[in-house]
Amino acid sequence: MLDIISAEGISRVLSTELKEKLNIIVKDCSASTNNDVKALAREGESEGRVVVACTQTAGKGRLGRSFYSPDGTGVYMSVLLRPQICPVDVPLITTAAAVGVCRALEALGVYSCGIKWVNDVYIDGGKVCGILAESGFGTDGGVDYVVLGVGLNMYPPKEGFPAEIKDVAGAVFAEERESLRNRFVGEFLESFFKIYDSITDRVHVEEYKKRCFLYGCDVDVVVGDSTRRATVRGLDDNCGLLVEYEGGEAAVLTSGEVSLRVVK
Repeated sequence: MLDIISAEGISRVLSTELKEKLNIIVKDCSASTNNDVKALAREGESEGRVVVACTQTAGKGRLGRSFYSPDGTGVYMSVLLRPQICPVDVPLITTAAAVGVCRALEALGVYSCGIKWVNDVYIDGGKVCGILAESGFGTDGGVDYVVLGVGLNMYPPKEGFPAEIKDVAGAVFAEERESLRNRFVGEFLESFFKIYDSITDRVHVEEYKKRCFLYGCDVDVVVGDSTRRATVRGLDDNCGLLVEYEGGEAAVLTSGEVSLRVVK
């Protein structure tokens, strides 16, 4: 393989300051890097632990879904954060991560990244990255930790994507290149932590808005077991999605999911 993930390879991309802040572990295989880091968080591990896996056997997506994580073609990583923020501001971490992914890919020469609210990154119509932030709260209701998970399809799997995602999934590059996955992890961590260090200032929100490609799109809004048709009108200053439902009702979505509606 040309593109082998290693802690040493990732560290070569990092600034001295970030090297001192992070503790990076690379695993050949993990059931779920988010679960690995959540276990460490509950044991009292400090902020900055990063677990990167070459493959996952039970990768996690949003809303209880699985995240396809084949060996040798992607990046599957989770970062332990202990932010001093209010619970209402936790979604800012997901949006900051989406911006960080786009910046990291641009550092690799990919300039066609777009964000699908709230946590997916697309290139040329294909989903190349999913983000999952899972929070733990203290007895006082405050944020104890956030585990930030990022799954990226760097290359297409040799056997192709599974049938259930082949119409949606994409990959960043068509074929393997030397050390790109190490570079992506390092560039992402640099970009993300620059935002994270002042996250409540919302310095990334305008960039997130500009990168979002849903404006004016017809979507299906899924909240719980219900689905409603709507048109996307924009984003507010907390990255809430502004939609107009059929019939004219306006709403701001802070959770749930939207899917692009194919007009036949």
